[in-house]
Amino acid sequence: MKRRNLARDIFVGLAIGFIALRLADVRPWDQSVDAYAYWSTRDGVLYEGSSVGILGSYLYSPAFAHLLIPLTWLSWALFNAIWTGLNCALLWYLAGRWSLLALLFLPIPLEIVSGNVHLIYAYVAVAGLRWPALWAIPLITKVTPGIGLLWFLVRREWRNLAIALGATAAIVAVSVILDQAAWREWIALLLNSDQAPTQTPGWYVPVPLLPRLVIAAMLVVWGARTDRPWVLPVAMTCALPLVWLNGLAVLAGLLPAWRKRAAERKGTDPERTAGIASAQQA
Repeated sequence: MKRRNLARDIFVGLAIGFIALRLADVRPWDQSVDAYAYWSTRDGVLYEGSSVGILGSYLYSPAFAHLLIPLTWLSWALFNAIWTGLNCALLWYLAGRWSLLALLFLPIPLEIVSGNVHLIYAYVAVAGLRWPALWAIPLITKVTPGIGLLWFLVRREWRNLAIALGATAAIVAVSVILDQAAWREWIALLLNSDQAPTQTPGWYVPVPLLPRLVIAAMLVVWGARTDRPWVLPVAMTCALPLVWLNGLAVLAGLLPAWRKRAAERKGTDPERTAGIASAQQA
């Protein structure tokens, strides 16, 4: 128990320390490229000069920018601290007491530093089966990771599918009313994108999107038919428009299933069960 608490306390301490550095705007810990792109939408200029692979580009739909409006009213330091806190909280939700160990998987700390939406996707892959409206998040950001919705279609969970699509449609409708021009610009950006990195350094998977989408769809269909929800974070990773190194943080969505299986094995351990029975008798 002490060892478990020690790992938890170290993770919490690291998270609080990192958030504090960002809140104090201490260089270089204040640097968060993707989070800054989201915060910069406060200026109302979303796509001017934006392109795949250019640092600081905002490439998501106007709907996501509109959802972030209350946060973008805050200072950059406060926004950055809140966004970092959100990612740390999501990691704890997914990994629990294994969160400290999970930081050894390089894409996860890179994701927390850069402030992208991949840990949010990992959360959606897990919690979206219970709260299907969460699938609006991938659909209004990188779009293609929303392929996980095939899960509801294959399993004929029409109510969940309707909630997911309805929530997305409602968000998009309001956003279009707010700024039709931005939507035209975003669609033009998508149509003119060659999906090739230009200026951003870092490792990425040089495989075109279409074959990865086919593989992702096959994974979701197989998982839905065989009741294997753990395939969702794998499929969503495969379906990312570009799979950067930090994009592999979506695979953190595998951790709850792994934790559950480990707990079940531990709970069915004959020696442990016998020990519990003896203690209860005593």
